[in-house]
Amino acid sequence: MAVITPAILSALWTGAKKNFNDGYEAMVAKSFYKDVCTIVNSNDAKETYDWLGDAPEMREWIGDRVIKDLKAHGYEIANVQFEATIGVKAVDIKDDRLGTYGPRFRRLGESAARKPDQMVIDLITGGTAATCYDGQYFFDTDHPVYPNHDGTGVATTQSNITAGAGAPWYLLDLNSVLRPFIFQEREKVNLVAKEDPRQSDHVFMKNEYLYGADARWAAGYGFWQMAHMSQAALDGDGLDAAIAAMMGIEGDGNRKLGIMPTHLMVGASNRAAANKTVKVMFGEGGASNSNYQEVEVIVNPFLP
Repeated sequence: MAVITPAILSALWTGAKKNFNDGYEAMVAKSFYKDVCTIVNSNDAKETYDWLGDAPEMREWIGDRVIKDLKAHGYEIANVQFEATIGVKAVDIKDDRLGTYGPRFRRLGESAARKPDQMVIDLITGGTAATCYDGQYFFDTDHPVYPNHDGTGVATTQSNITAGAGAPWYLLDLNSVLRPFIFQEREKVNLVAKEDPRQSDHVFMKNEYLYGADARWAAGYGFWQMAHMSQAALDGDGLDAAIAAMMGIEGDGNRKLGIMPTHLMVGASNRAAANKTVKVMFGEGGASNSNYQEVEVIVNPFLP
């Protein structure tokens, strides 16, 4: 039976960090949240996005500058603390059973890297019942748009949702630095250890050494104009209708926003239909597919 020495604990910590980092880096390379989110480095407990939904346009400079006041929407995203912890029993260290913990630390790293994707998926799937900056549900039929550039006048409404009976699929415009969703990072992922029984009541009382990952993040809604949810059949006609709807979106002052979808995100049940709709060059009978490579397909296993 081995005696627990500082050298053994140091080796355990080194192995834990390596396995954690290996799992984290491998999963981060596969994550999608950075593709669909505006990444914001947060400096406070919450961030307020007054500027969402309004921005000045370039104009010919005649006379003095025209200052565009941004509408104060008051949309806030509060940061949340996350953690996951592994306990290593002292008897396992003494019995030289640490090899069984390597996969667990690697899985801990994978879980930490996957959490942002899960947070964004929760935003997407909950978008018909959670509000964005304009006070409407993110996916809704009645987003207000005003006839004047300064947001005054009697608003009309625009939609970023198509009703239907099928599993939802999503068109996204990811051309701009500003994306449909926001991911805030207040504190990066950090791995810490509790190994000294003189300083840790848990180690002293439970005879168990603790290794935990923590981070402080948040996710929220950005521009609804850059996302469209459809439950219509995913085929050429359904895709054409959703693309046309996105391209027709206007901002305040009845100005075209230049929305052009770049990605089609689907769950497992729509994978085959998505591939058939945009990845096959010729349809039945040899007819050319007008939507061939029109958008890039993202198959997301977390979607329903």
